[in-house]
Amino acid sequence: MSVDCLFCRLQRGDIPARILYEDHGIVAFHDIAPQAPVHFLVIPRAHVTGVADATPAVVAGLVEVAVGLARDQGLPGYRLVINQGEQGGQSVGHLHVHVLGGRQLGWPPG
Repeated sequence: MSVDCLFCRLQRGDIPARILYEDHGIVAFHDIAPQAPVHFLVIPRAHVTGVADATPAVVAGLVEVAVGLARDQGLPGYRLVINQGEQGGQSVGHLHVHVLGGRQLGWPPG
């Protein structure tokens, strides 16, 4: 974990969050600025800067949890988003999967 990373601080309990799921390697929590009726993030506990630095096993684990939680939320359809780097829209330097649903989603996302 990184001392200064927002998501590392959140999973340590330094910052309040609405946790949906946690295990030894993954934490999921509601987004504080939701872009859809259902919007949560799934992150690895280990500080991994982005998807470009992640192993396939880490990414697969995040997707598996994201899909399971989307199913638990009763979402008939949803979008998984992973942004890489500042130009890709990544605003926090810790790998995270956005799960968005609860309404009709259009393309392009904007």
